[in-house]
Parts: sequence; structure tokens; C-alpha cells
Amino acid sequence: MIEIKEIAENKKQFLSLLLLADEQEDMIDKYIEDGTMYILEDNGIKAECVVIDAGDKVLEIKNIAVLPDCQGKGYGKALIDFIIRKYKGKYSVLQAGTGESPMTIPFYEKCGFIRSHTVKNFFIDHYNHPIYENGIQLVDMVYLKRNL
Repeated sequence: MIEIKEIAENKKQFLSLLLLADEQEDMIDKYIEDGTMYILEDNGIKAECVVIDAGDKVLEIKNIAVLPDCQGKGYGKALIDFIIRKYKGKYSVLQAGTGESPMTIPFYEKCGFIRSHTVKNFFIDHYNHPIYENGIQLVDMVYLKRNL
């Protein structure tokens, strides 16, 4: 049975899971303490999500990751559905930033997100090494949003 719970302390114990979605630890350090972390358990921890208050009634997903052998089983969508239910009425928009990736953009679109805006050269300017996903170098940050 799926259970989602908030993690308030010792969030770094989930670093290996966080690094699946954001592979540079000092970037994670910028939001992990201020963010609210949730883990999804289903006979063990399968996924995590960190959200922050981005201001102006916008809630931002800073990190969402599902263990590689558990992807495609609905765990990521279950986390997003949980976030939507939990924060509906408290925020007006849920947004997420990601690379121009054939894996992540369709996932967010299936969850009801639409493209919002792009931050040029984000991955080049903020990471100390090139970031690749499926053999494609990530350059720009694509923001997607959905109303809550």
C-alpha cells in the first residue's frame, strides 16, 4: 500500500534519491532545508519530492525522483497528485523546472502541466559540469505549470 509522508529532519539521508533528479549536491543544498520533503513508500521507499514556496502563491517542485527500477509505475504521478491535493487552496499555481528532456517534459504534461517559460543556459551557468539526460546535454531550464 502506498504511503506518503513528510520528512522534517535528516533530509540528507535521502541524498542518493535526490541526486537522481539533481546530480549536483551543492544545488540540492540550496533548497533542501527550506523545502518540504515527502517520501513515497510502497514496501520500501520508492520516490521523493521536495517543494518550496516560490512566492506569489506559486509552489515549486524543486526535486522529484523515482528509483530507476520503479519508474513508469505511477509513483511520480502519485506524488504530484498528493501535492496538488495537499496544497490546493493554499497556492494558485504548481510549477516545475526541468531540462529539455524527452523523459521529463512528457511526464509533467501527462500530469496536467503546460510550458510556461524558459531560463536560457541555466544548466551551463549553474552546474560545474555538463548535465546529460538520455545522451542529450541539458542547456535551458524549461518551466512548466498547472493551476491548483
